[in-house]
Amino acid sequence: MLRWLIVVVLVLLVFSGLRPWLEKIGLGRLPGDLHFRLAGREWHLPIATTVLLSFFAMLISKLF
Repeated sequence: MLRWLIVVVLVLLVFSGLRPWLEKIGLGRLPGDLHFRLAGREWHLPIATTVLLSFFAMLISKLF
């Protein structure tokens, strides 16, 4: 369980670093992605993008 938590946190960190590039191709602006301001900071939670990219990663791993 701890291993999966670490993986999820690392993936979210990678997505937050790649967010400007991913938004140019349409990811990060899907209907399930959350964007809000809290305490003067802008927060992005790319839930739908994470699920979509995880699905593609699963498909690729199943094929190879």
